[in-house]
Amino acid sequence: MKEIQKLMNRLAVPPGRKVKLKKYDPDWTGSLNDASKAKVMLQDGVRRLAKQQALLYAQDTYSVLVIFQAMDAAGKDGAIRHVLSGVNPQGCQVYSFKAPSAEERDHTYLWRSMKALPERGRIGIHNRSYYEEVLVARVHREILASQQLPEELKGGGIWKRRFREICQFEQYLIDNGVVVIKIFLNVSKEEQRRRFLSRIDEEDKNWKFSIGDAKERAFWDDYMKAYEDMLEHTSTADAPWYVVPANNKWFSRLAVSSILFQRIADLKLSFPKVTDAKKKELLEIRRILMAEDGKDR
Repeated sequence: MKEIQKLMNRLAVPPGRKVKLKKYDPDWTGSLNDASKAKVMLQDGVRRLAKQQALLYAQDTYSVLVIFQAMDAAGKDGAIRHVLSGVNPQGCQVYSFKAPSAEERDHTYLWRSMKALPERGRIGIHNRSYYEEVLVARVHREILASQQLPEELKGGGIWKRRFREICQFEQYLIDNGVVVIKIFLNVSKEEQRRRFLSRIDEEDKNWKFSIGDAKERAFWDDYMKAYEDMLEHTSTADAPWYVVPANNKWFSRLAVSSILFQRIADLKLSFPKVTDAKKKELLEIRRILMAEDGKDR
């Protein structure tokens, strides 16, 4: 537990601090350099997370919102699949947000995420999120220009305004029992290039790749600046961003598992206490069932 806490402290973005992603090494794995050992640890972490999820579901008081943001090929899908492999599907839901639909564009940018929030007792995974509105929309100004906003609201102050709105929205969630966990998978440009090439070489990955993905690499520096601004202005004490090194998938998956486990464990959940009346009812049920013994043989 102490090691997990050290890891979280190392990866968390301090609130209000200037962020330079060049100082966050995407190859960093701490003192762990054995991929095989990490995979064993991940399986143990998955089991621990499953136990916490069972408590979360039974107590039905808190919910957990996990947000993944990253450049393409950083490993979001793989992290979600591996980390949640042992979680009861009844207690988990995953949403992958693509470009907004016509209906979604007719609402505010937080609307579709609000609809997809996890119910109490459940873990909700958002693969991309409302943060796209301060990332993609910022890098590609034509997206902002086409949004159905009054022209006077598209001015230079829109990004700081959206940062403020997002922080207020997340604080509202926290104040209502939603644990907000935000993961930025930090992959290097060179590692992304290698993974893109593997998607071309491996037939079962061809569907995941398009020419548009490759063209986005031309905007890499713009994205890094947008991410830095986002991390600086929306990492808070109650909802910090975790910048997870993502060049080594075995490490990023272990780190994500550890963060999720610890944040839920910090809630100190327990199974609901059984009342005396309920205990009496259970004894009566036992009596009835025991009385049936042998009747159907």
